[in-house]
Amino acid sequence: MLTRIFPFLGWFKKYSGAAFRADIISGLTVALVLIPQSMAYAQLAGMPAYYGLYASLLPPMVAALFGSSRQLATGPVAVVSLMTAASLEPLATAGSEGYIAYALLLALLVGVFQFLLGVLRLGLVVNFLSHPVVNGFTNAAAIIIASSQLSKMFGVYVDKAELHFETIMRVIKGAMHYTHLPTLGMGILAFAIMVGLKRVNPKIPNVLCAVVITTLLSWATGFNHDARVDISAIQDAEVQTLIADFNKSVTGIEDLAVKRTEIAALEDKAKADKNQIGYYDAEHDLAVVNYQVNVLKHKSHELRASLRHLLFDGVEQVDGSMTFYVQGKAPEGVTTDGRTWRVKVGNKLLDTASLKMMGGGAVVGNVPSGFPAIAVPSLDLKVILKLLPFAVIISLLGFMEAISIAKAMAAKTGQRLDPNQELIGQGLANMLGACGSAYPASGSFSRSAVNLQAGAVTGLSSVFTSAIVAVTLLFFTPLLYHLPQAVLAAVIMMAVIGLINASGFIHAWKAQKYDGAISIISFIATLAFAPHLDKGIMIGVALSLGVFLYKSMRPRVSSLSKGEDEVLCDASIHGLRECDHIAIVRFGGPLFFANASFLEDQITDRLMNMPKLKHIILVCSGINDIDASGEEALSLIVDTVRSGGRDISLSGVNESVMDVLERTHLLEKIGKDHVFADTDSALCRTHAQAHHDGTEDDCPLTTYCRVRGNA
Repeated sequence: MLTRIFPFLGWFKKYSGAAFRADIISGLTVALVLIPQSMAYAQLAGMPAYYGLYASLLPPMVAALFGSSRQLATGPVAVVSLMTAASLEPLATAGSEGYIAYALLLALLVGVFQFLLGVLRLGLVVNFLSHPVVNGFTNAAAIIIASSQLSKMFGVYVDKAELHFETIMRVIKGAMHYTHLPTLGMGILAFAIMVGLKRVNPKIPNVLCAVVITTLLSWATGFNHDARVDISAIQDAEVQTLIADFNKSVTGIEDLAVKRTEIAALEDKAKADKNQIGYYDAEHDLAVVNYQVNVLKHKSHELRASLRHLLFDGVEQVDGSMTFYVQGKAPEGVTTDGRTWRVKVGNKLLDTASLKMMGGGAVVGNVPSGFPAIAVPSLDLKVILKLLPFAVIISLLGFMEAISIAKAMAAKTGQRLDPNQELIGQGLANMLGACGSAYPASGSFSRSAVNLQAGAVTGLSSVFTSAIVAVTLLFFTPLLYHLPQAVLAAVIMMAVIGLINASGFIHAWKAQKYDGAISIISFIATLAFAPHLDKGIMIGVALSLGVFLYKSMRPRVSSLSKGEDEVLCDASIHGLRECDHIAIVRFGGPLFFANASFLEDQITDRLMNMPKLKHIILVCSGINDIDASGEEALSLIVDTVRSGGRDISLSGVNESVMDVLERTHLLEKIGKDHVFADTDSALCRTHAQAHHDGTEDDCPLTTYCRVRGNA
């Protein structure tokens, strides 16, 4: 009982010093990959980079302690990070306090949902995400993730558009106008180091090496070169006006947001008081404010784009201060510093007394030392209802990724895997992680593979991983200041390359053409609707369920005849001649309300198209269940067949269906002498009677009955 509640107690049965050393080494190895990866994935999720470290602190340890897999490495992963960003961007500005609060609440909801699924033993619900849908989504997500990092690789800044491909077009236009070559160089160098070391020796922590080398290079060369100046340092009246207009639009949006909150409160009050006029007035006012907000947002976007488009030359003054001229407008004889400068513009109000001018590449910057505060995320019912659909999708996707990795590793190690216990472990990891400022986490393909290859014996390796992350947060965060953002982008792009699997489409198409089509449609839909990734998944799931329902409504109904090897098989597939007097009909699937009429139609077709037909043998070996509608349809079929002077028999009826026939007295109607254990018996007993006074000289079933009769 204790082992079921605390699975980690089972680690220490026959545990040895050699296993302890292996767990320490594997934990350290995974941590060396996890630390830079987690910071990159946090930014992919729209969070500050150091929140990746927070998501690597508690979740790996808790998931290992309460899960069933001993080698699964939990923490930030690419697909869940992308889904987090897609879920939260409509609600708040990426990186803002509100956005972070929503991310922590989302992690809590994901954890609660996973935990409940595990406790209620409902792990099979993940089967609603079919393999073709997941394959299409994962391939599309990999492309979206990789392309989303292009702006950091080129060192350009753009506003996100409604659709992802529109954002990428903006990035490409921005890169054509200006690419920060040192930033691009850092990204390419990181790629070269990771690819090179992977080919030389895969056991070398290539991600860590790339991060260390580029961070040292960034520090040594002054890669990051920012300056804080007063607006008067920009020697251009038009630019100063642009900044003032931008601040005015941002202030206007903030004021309207306050007004919108007040009107929404009045609307709620009028609704509660059943004041229809007050409610309609508030609704009208709200629509007007929303329109004004949208106008100002569009204006601020245009002003922000104009400011980002501007490039400046910097001139150092005698007192060490800087002045800036729009490129090409510096006075003759003035010596510039040789750098290209830009105004750092975000969604917030620009501080005109301390404008940030960028003369170099972007780096991670300050990472707070120490552990995050432990607190339950603030619970807001309205926000919870908005996040709940996304939490369900992230829960299922994250668990599917985790359990597929765990199963693959369990096949190699021979350990017993409990999917429901794994759900409990993942759920607790996200719940407790949310209380420790972690955004949603899941099992990682790459880090789990590293953990297994490094020789991890138990989940204690993940406990050591969490311990190393804790040490990093306490003592080594200042070393991360000069880490270039382009390198984190390269880390993400390198990691998601492995998610692209074109062969998955071909495999699905070969298995069933409709599965291949579903996979391709899910892929295209996910790309087309990005960043609204939930739509791509919903379309895929709807198609899968639609195909399932269609197949259930129209199961395969085969006419059987004798094959070359003296075995009954599908006559249409093998091109076999059928008997004129006996129809052997095999129904493949449960007989229930959705397909009962389909079986009636199939029998009616044979009655109409086979004028010499005297007996129908309904092969029921494929009917594993029957409901009231199916039983009623079968009763009608018996009446229809016998009313025309023909007869019908059943063969291969299983126990559950036979119970229904007995309870409804349909068995008495059919006759026990018309129900046979197998098709051979049914055919041999009915063949001679069906051909009595018949005109068929060469029945394909005659020799079959002789052989079976002699046997």
